[in-house]
Amino acid sequence: MKFLLETNDSLTMTVALILYFLLAIALMGRLLLYGIRPTKTLAWLLAIFTIPVGGMLFYFILGRNKRKNKFYTLKKTKEISQYLDKVEDYYITVNENDNIPVVIKNHIKLAKLITKGSKFLPSTNNELIPLKNGPATFEAIFSAMEDAKKFIHIQYYIFEDGDLAEKFKSILIGKIKEGVTICFLYDGLGSRTLSNKYINSLKAAGIRVYSFLPMRFGRLLSSINYRNHRKIIIVDGVVGFTGGINVSDKYIKGDPIIGKWYDMHLQLKGTIVSSLQAVFAMDWSFASNTNDLLDTKFFFNNSAPGKSTAQLVASGPDSDFSSIQQLYFSVINSAKKYVYITNPYVIPGEAVLVALQVAAMSGIDVRLLLSANSDSFLVKWNVRSYFENLLESGVKIYLYPDGFLHSKVIISDDTLTSIGTANLDIRSFEQNYEVNVLIYDREITTELKLDFLKDCNKSRQMDYQQHLKRSKTDRLKEGLAKIFSPVL
Repeated sequence: MKFLLETNDSLTMTVALILYFLLAIALMGRLLLYGIRPTKTLAWLLAIFTIPVGGMLFYFILGRNKRKNKFYTLKKTKEISQYLDKVEDYYITVNENDNIPVVIKNHIKLAKLITKGSKFLPSTNNELIPLKNGPATFEAIFSAMEDAKKFIHIQYYIFEDGDLAEKFKSILIGKIKEGVTICFLYDGLGSRTLSNKYINSLKAAGIRVYSFLPMRFGRLLSSINYRNHRKIIIVDGVVGFTGGINVSDKYIKGDPIIGKWYDMHLQLKGTIVSSLQAVFAMDWSFASNTNDLLDTKFFFNNSAPGKSTAQLVASGPDSDFSSIQQLYFSVINSAKKYVYITNPYVIPGEAVLVALQVAAMSGIDVRLLLSANSDSFLVKWNVRSYFENLLESGVKIYLYPDGFLHSKVIISDDTLTSIGTANLDIRSFEQNYEVNVLIYDREITTELKLDFLKDCNKSRQMDYQQHLKRSKTDRLKEGLAKIFSPVL
């Protein structure tokens, strides 16, 4: 009897090993067919064959190339096909077009890059208002929602219970009673603390509510690493909002540990709102498995009293290109005088790191403004692991001492500004769904440049020689944290 049990155990183990190696070989083929970079492919191959079970598990969570194996493919309606033909025609003929704005002519390569990658055309005559803190942002949002007549579309990475959430609910339920249709989309991981009671109260009122990639056991391994980091509100197709500010009371009351949260949002009016609506409609289509918001009745050619030219840049793990990374790389690479970056999470990856170094070493005034405080121990030391190489090449780094600086802004040469949801990190480039607005506007850029320089004057500029004297303990923390840079 003992012999039979041992024989069965041995047979089970043999079958398990054979199945494991067959699966490992299948994954090896997948990596060779769909791997992105040789170094990354090699790392995953080593992990799969040297770490039993764990290497394969980590690959399923972190390693799959969603640019080749997409979560979602947009349904090609007649209207969408016509729009894509228009985009392609613009891309091909824009260099010979005498009617395009001068600001686009001055940045023609960048405009074409975004057109090719994100499929969004430059939009003129927009009114764009930077909203420089939480109170200003929510005052503008609530005012716009209270004026809604047709629809309100809402999407957030983090939507937390609290005073702000209750204000949202009060307005939304009131507008439902007036006949306004409301679509509410939240990220399954970022908004994991949002209570079922709150969600059910919205649904009971008649608000359509969906979670983007909800935390369900059957899809957990395939989706947990890919999050929707966008923050979007659209009212009647006339006014839109996007930027770095989530729905959390810390934007009004501050954080009990690190203090006041500083962030940047953007209010949009004009034809650029239709581009933002398109991003929301595609996310809604994926999350709800419906195509009703792709209807042309949600897209308007609204003129605005503004004079700004802007272009939407959206990307995600299953986009054809890493358009946000390409945007940052191109702005840095094309700068003639300066590029100023405010961002809480600077984990740039090799391409953007080299672009920053090359720009600084070429005599461009490259400055990074980061928060001296951090909301994550691991992220803090990962960010600091890049400081030595950046400082050595001449990049100026400023640490803002008050509270937590969460803005995601890049400005260059008094002509370009990017405001959006994307951090300067690998996660925003590769794993998150993000959206930025690139603004071709001298007035807005100059205004934000002055704000940036004021914040630099309040901050501590890092010194390269002094930084070299940091302790071995700090160096060890940096080294250990940097291992996790692809997933932070």
